[in-house]
Amino acid sequence: MTVTHSHPLSSGTGPIALPPRPIREVETQFLKTGRSFALTEGKEIKDLTIAYETYGTLNEARDNAVLLFHAFSGSQHAAGINRHVPGLTVDWSESLQIGWWDDFIGPGKALDTDRLFVVCANMLGGCYGTTGPSSFAPRDGRDGEKPERRYGSEFPWINARDVVRSQALLLDELGIDSLRAVVGPSLGGIMALTFALEYPGRAKSIIPIATSHVANSQQIAMNFHQQQAIVLDPHFRNGDYYGGSGPSNGLVLARQIAQMTFVDQSTLIERSGSQMTNPVSHPSYRMFYPVESYLRNNAAKFVNRFDANSYLVMLGLWQGAKFLDMYNAPSFPDLFARCRESRFTVIGIDPDCCFPTSQQEDLHQTLREGGIDSELFIVGSRKGHDSFLVEPALYEHVLRDAVING
Repeated sequence: MTVTHSHPLSSGTGPIALPPRPIREVETQFLKTGRSFALTEGKEIKDLTIAYETYGTLNEARDNAVLLFHAFSGSQHAAGINRHVPGLTVDWSESLQIGWWDDFIGPGKALDTDRLFVVCANMLGGCYGTTGPSSFAPRDGRDGEKPERRYGSEFPWINARDVVRSQALLLDELGIDSLRAVVGPSLGGIMALTFALEYPGRAKSIIPIATSHVANSQQIAMNFHQQQAIVLDPHFRNGDYYGGSGPSNGLVLARQIAQMTFVDQSTLIERSGSQMTNPVSHPSYRMFYPVESYLRNNAAKFVNRFDANSYLVMLGLWQGAKFLDMYNAPSFPDLFARCRESRFTVIGIDPDCCFPTSQQEDLHQTLREGGIDSELFIVGSRKGHDSFLVEPALYEHVLRDAVING
């Protein structure tokens, strides 16, 4: 296979640091549709709400918009400082208050808000303001004075097509017919690919980062292990745990499993340091390595800021993104051929234990076989999958070129 571009965009001494730039205060906005949203599997969500944020200014021609999909546990808060999001069942902790892509979005940054209008929404099924399992279910008029209840186990099955269709609805409400680019890392990259397939030609440029169009056997197994960790927790209660103690132990274990793929294994040992903290609640097992303590403590911090049901929804979006089945297509080149009006920039990270570069190479080759204008960039980083969150200098010129000149 011929790789159009393979860029080890970091050197042995690491990337050049970007100059600090001011961070501004932002607030989450809410689109309350006030009507039912039909799902691809036949059910519907009544009174759909979408939590979103925007950065920059939509120009008079309305052709400078970029749609950004967040990763698995991300949110609509991609840039700036947001000190509070109302109505959540999870903690809007200090670690969430600075946007997850703040180093990438803003004046002069990769997504330059002096030129672009960036839109980022919490995915359908999430827990940061968009309708999801922890949202209050609408009353059907027969409950009388019964108290409000959250969806829990009654939240319907959704897939990637539902997510992108909900965000297309948001774009419609904002008066945006065409996009300069659609960008998405990790699970967000799967959404970016879905958007390209669902709305061919609506975006000039498609930029999937550290993702794939086909789940491999390890990803399928790791996702299933995480799902089992949550649903087998006795406090899961089939998803109806709101108002009581939720499946915190199961969610901790699920997050620990996921963390094993975020960084290269050698880097994981380094990141763990030398300190160990043996949990008092588990005296029957004594930790022997700092990495054990690192995984446990990091996962424990995650529990308060993410909902277990939404975690299962995100796993389902990943596992269920079987594109050939979703679009009843005979092959991937045939499927992606519908996207010939868009230019693709596929970005991978070497090494990446979550989405190995072989998957981006395969995606790039598949796109080209479908007649798509596609370029492949491989970023060299010892931070593994986490690189797309913390190393803006490695991506800045690639993203800027793909978005502005795409």
